[in-house]
Amino acid sequence: MKFTKRHLEEPEINLIPFIDVLLVILIFLMLSTTYSKFTELQISLPTADAEKLKDRPTEIIVAVSSDGRYAINHQPVEGRSVELLTQALSTAAGGQADAVVIVSADAATAHQSVINVMDAARRAGLSHLTFAAQTAN
Repeated sequence: MKFTKRHLEEPEINLIPFIDVLLVILIFLMLSTTYSKFTELQISLPTADAEKLKDRPTEIIVAVSSDGRYAINHQPVEGRSVELLTQALSTAAGGQADAVVIVSADAATAHQSVINVMDAARRAGLSHLTFAAQTAN
């Protein structure tokens, strides 16, 4: 009897299925992980109650034309001095110190005319002042 000697084959590790399994696990972990966003500043946002409506203060609209004429609440002001403008603003405010002065000046208005409105509002004791602007198309 003749026995043949068997050649012992070295075992091979097939890496392709191993890599496939690792890639599937990696994709699963990437999709299931939640990313937290940490901020450096911890703030608490204010809340608003929509049912409580604040009474709007009186609005005084001061229109300034390009040639320096004034109109307060669509009523023209005679003269261009700061004193006359102060009197007209005090009358329009009706003694309310929280009235808001809205300056609506023409784009070609002289800078001094707008400064006169600001000075008259200060003299009349009206500290809330804003400017009206038109959006560009």
